[in-house]
Amino acid sequence: MRWSFVFKYVGAVTFFLGLNLLLPLAFSLYYREGDTAAFLGSMGMALVAGALLFLVFRKEKNDIISQREAMAIVALGWTAAALFGAFPFYFAGVFDTFADCFFESMSGFTTTGASVMTHIETAPHGLLFWRSYIQWLGGMGIIVLAIAILPLLGVGGYQLYKTEVPSPTPDRLKPRIRDTAKTLWKVYLAFTLLAALLLMAGGMGFFDAICHALTTLPTGGYSPKNLSVAHFDSAYIDVVIIVFMVAAGLNFSLHYQLLTGKPLVYWKNPESRFFLGLILILCMAVYVDLFGVVYHSLGETIRYGTFQVVSIITTTGYATADFDQWPSMSKMILFLCMFFGGCAGSTAGGMKMLRLLCALKYCYKELFNLLHPHAVSSVKIAGKVVSDDIMRSILGFLGLYIALFALCAVVLAGMGVDFITSLSAVAATIGNIGPGLGAVGPVENYAGIPYPGKWLLAWCMLLGRLEIYTVIIFLVPEFWRK
Repeated sequence: MRWSFVFKYVGAVTFFLGLNLLLPLAFSLYYREGDTAAFLGSMGMALVAGALLFLVFRKEKNDIISQREAMAIVALGWTAAALFGAFPFYFAGVFDTFADCFFESMSGFTTTGASVMTHIETAPHGLLFWRSYIQWLGGMGIIVLAIAILPLLGVGGYQLYKTEVPSPTPDRLKPRIRDTAKTLWKVYLAFTLLAALLLMAGGMGFFDAICHALTTLPTGGYSPKNLSVAHFDSAYIDVVIIVFMVAAGLNFSLHYQLLTGKPLVYWKNPESRFFLGLILILCMAVYVDLFGVVYHSLGETIRYGTFQVVSIITTTGYATADFDQWPSMSKMILFLCMFFGGCAGSTAGGMKMLRLLCALKYCYKELFNLLHPHAVSSVKIAGKVVSDDIMRSILGFLGLYIALFALCAVVLAGMGVDFITSLSAVAATIGNIGPGLGAVGPVENYAGIPYPGKWLLAWCMLLGRLEIYTVIIFLVPEFWRK
């Protein structure tokens, strides 16, 4: 492990983050609400820290990156981003403690959307934009963006790319990984601009439309309104956001294929069929549970039921209804959606549909082998055999995911948090969703969680965004041995 090599890369990413503070600084200067000094100070700290790290270790040659080095760069790079991203909140005095600032920043970068901000609409516009912008940066990945822009990270970029991208088998759209990163970010930017334009067409103001577009495509869920999307009470806005949440929950490489002239790409892809079919089935189940009990109009049932199912399964976390007051079956469906997540290669969190589909096929294969012990069978996706290495990785991931969820829920409950809140808070943070049930429900927030619990949940957010292995590997003794 070449730590000087790792710190050089982390320094480059930190400096790059400092440059990104120019955008919220522009909003701060425009609205003149007193947060300009907070952005200037934060930007100065990030630029100086990043430059120092890079210059101190600049003599380390750009070389092939090992798997361990890639994991260290990504994990430390994301931690540094959350750390320096917290300083604008801290210097502006939005929160009383740095723990809250770090929690809000980590929740933003990991696109979780779990907030400790109690009076959102009173915060300065510059900070509200920063809050949305960090979700947009984290959605496609700050390392992937850096690979696309910084020539330094082009060397050994594939190791960094596959370590950060949420997929068991990352897509490679172009021969050069830098070109792949650029392509994904172009599609991501195009969808974001289109979402903002459609939201403005529905009567949403410019600032609100930009912020909601920046948090819909990364499936983040931060809103500049206290009531989230429910503030606008518009069926049109709900439909637009539903469409883009579904789009964000699909593999972005499929969007690129659609734009390059393959209209049936979603139907031909088994994971996207599974994802869209599951959404339809879960929505129908919620409709049956809500109609005549919570909503007496079929239109309202479909509108609110669809929005919440799509919002949770894509791990966006927007709310247009207090689903914590819904019947038990609907709440259980939404709770399970927190684990499912979107497709591999999307900006959604959770376990991912590809892993669930492979696990279900593997279970069927085992049942088939019980009946036909001499038969040779294998797990296939889109007609291709899933290798044993990938299958072991998927099953290991699912096992670790459930084990870490259970462990963190127990630890959080040990801090005095009630049963329902502990379960849903951990599920919502490790799945990068945001709102849960109980004291962290859609009309509540995470401000009441004990401070040790906030640090624990911030770690859960990083676990979920970097897909367990990249973070948990630091706890394995072999990682530190030569």
